[in-house]
Amino acid sequence: MVFTEDTIGEFFEKQVNKYPDNEFMVYPDRDLRFTYREFNDRVDMMAKGLLSIGIEKGDHVGIWANNVPDWLTFMFATAKIGAVLVTINTAYKSHELDYVMKQSDMKVLAIIDGFRDVDYVKTVYDLVPELKTHARGHLHSEEFPHLLSVIYIGPEKHRGMFNTNEIMLLGKHTSSNLLDDVKKSLSNEDVINMQYTSGTTGFPKGVMLTHRNVLNNGYYIGERQKFTENDRLCLTVPLFHCFGIVLGVMAILTHA
Repeated sequence: MVFTEDTIGEFFEKQVNKYPDNEFMVYPDRDLRFTYREFNDRVDMMAKGLLSIGIEKGDHVGIWANNVPDWLTFMFATAKIGAVLVTINTAYKSHELDYVMKQSDMKVLAIIDGFRDVDYVKTVYDLVPELKTHARGHLHSEEFPHLLSVIYIGPEKHRGMFNTNEIMLLGKHTSSNLLDDVKKSLSNEDVINMQYTSGTTGFPKGVMLTHRNVLNNGYYIGERQKFTENDRLCLTVPLFHCFGIVLGVMAILTHA
């Protein structure tokens, strides 16, 4: 039985209307708390910022980051504009990132500074040296012809990259009517997430997931655990994997 035929954006906004002041996300290590309403406002700002730099419905947006708070902002923002979030394993090395960027026709890549022994910023500059010479948003890479922009998740500035503060500022100055028009064009059958297999028996393969698939799977996972709006889930698994996104975030969202 199908629980909902909404898109992720539609369903999230319904939850915002029902539970505006309930906490949606808590990062106790940095004393960061977002209510449903506060997080939705941030998502809309990010969504409008992505639209302003040329991201359109169907475009592929990669995220290479551990579980930083704005991982979820990118996830919901891309869903609201119909872009496809390509989740990248945090343990990837340069050759693995190279493969996924090419195989997914990635248009935008969002990164943090690094994880464990991998320097993400250096890795991206090594793969895409044109970043240091081309204007932001106007990248022309010989190796990655689809890649238009790189976004650094954080306030730091890196040559050729936007940072999230700049994307949010662009979003602040972008009309909400533009976002509303895009949302009206979406279908719950649209692909909004690509997750890559581990590649143990060959090259990793991008699994394409829709709003309908992800939301309904998450709902029934939450049902089996008897979640309610009074519960809190400590989510420690990686967000780049289906465990984090579907069994975790979507189960939380569908049960408030």
